[in-house]
Amino acid sequence: MALKSTIYKIDVNIADMDRHYYQQHQLTLAKHPSETDERMMVRLLAFVLYADEALLFGKGLSEDDEPDLWQKDLTGAIERWIGVGLPDEREIRKACGRAAHVVQVLYGGRTAEMWWTQNQKAILKLDNVTVINLPETEQLAAAATRGLTISFTIQDRQMLASYDGGSFEIQPQWLKEARE
Repeated sequence: MALKSTIYKIDVNIADMDRHYYQQHQLTLAKHPSETDERMMVRLLAFVLYADEALLFGKGLSEDDEPDLWQKDLTGAIERWIGVGLPDEREIRKACGRAAHVVQVLYGGRTAEMWWTQNQKAILKLDNVTVINLPETEQLAAAATRGLTISFTIQDRQMLASYDGGSFEIQPQWLKEARE
């Protein structure tokens, strides 16, 4: 019998002073049976970084041809394609042909650094790609609960997360930014 996804209901409050975006979102995240809490929470963090009413979670691990998150315009064209993890560089190039803006969110500490070292030369040539590294995600993973209420404050690209279990800072590293 196939294992089913675990459903997480997450209330997230976002105060993004960099983008002047202040909203509360009630999200339902499906955690794939092979997905870790850390990866699921990195998907949540990717949502927070690019939060928009039109930004949706894709099928991610369940579907090879879909990103973890995406935002489409009214015609169905993909405006933003967001992937989480350490994909093959060819997958990023393929996404560049399908979306106006591709964001790859890396995590995993030293492994993510090694991935960037191996792939940066090819990725730096791609104009519509942003690469963000999250060097420390252990506290983010520890916050994962099925009925989570969490708040994120973003200022000067620094993040403060607060939830019932405490608070912690997240310092994303922008390794590459898309050209506007």
